[in-house]
Amino acid sequence: MPLPRRWLTSCMMRYNGSSLLIDCGEGTQIALRKLGWSCKQIDTILITHLHADHIAGLPGLLLTMGNSDRTEPVTVYGPKGIDRVLQAARVFAPELPFRIRTVEFRDPEETFSASGLRITAFRVNHRVICYSYCVEVLRGGRFDVEKAKANGIPLKLWNPLQKGATVEYEGRTLTPDLVLGEKRRGIRVVYSTDTRPTPDIARFASDADLLIIEGMYGDHEKDADARQKKHMTMPEAAAIACKAQPRAMWYTHYSPSLLRPDDYMEEIRKIFPRALAPRDGVSVSIPFDDDETE
Repeated sequence: MPLPRRWLTSCMMRYNGSSLLIDCGEGTQIALRKLGWSCKQIDTILITHLHADHIAGLPGLLLTMGNSDRTEPVTVYGPKGIDRVLQAARVFAPELPFRIRTVEFRDPEETFSASGLRITAFRVNHRVICYSYCVEVLRGGRFDVEKAKANGIPLKLWNPLQKGATVEYEGRTLTPDLVLGEKRRGIRVVYSTDTRPTPDIARFASDADLLIIEGMYGDHEKDADARQKKHMTMPEAAAIACKAQPRAMWYTHYSPSLLRPDDYMEEIRKIFPRALAPRDGVSVSIPFDDDETE
């Protein structure tokens, strides 16, 4: 439930002029306004599961987006049933000026592109069907003039090949690897909440830039509750991070009884030193390794 200084679950990722929202709990709009961020640029919404604390903010958010003169379509991804939820939300927002497209996952793992990002949804272990998300900025190699010349690529085709196009030219199929160097490390953020520990979380979070993960309970006396309700304790999440070794880990989705997550961090950092127990509104800009802007 929301607390005076803590709203319900939501995470926004902004890239290249677009915004991607994961979950939309009660108070999401207030949290965005405090940051000075607009909901008008949200092109993609990812829903982890259909419990109310993750979706109750959707009707109001859609209304605000409509009132901001947005006309571009919005795509909402989630587990089976998300289309029904969106249809119900239209009772509160019947005349939106933009189209809502829904995509329901069918498989345990699905990869797709949205807002210029590669996104993998993978099923985790909660009381209802629930997905976690791996969000990636992929990054090709640098343009290599000498390589392009050595492969006999005409100058007029350098630009489309550099941008990733495949070109048919004089009986040859020309691919981007003919003009690009080795692929470079991109950016990867993994978001996982409302689940018991699963091997896939560590698999996707391996060497990620940021792992955002549930820390429902801090006390070991809550271990039984976590198992029964299919949630994760802070030590369990830290153990996943210790195995995966992301560059940073943030906790989210605290129990209402967990008023001071920082109280547990001294012990948690003995398991994973790069752990943080953030408050609402925390944000970070993640650069490429060589800090280049593209």
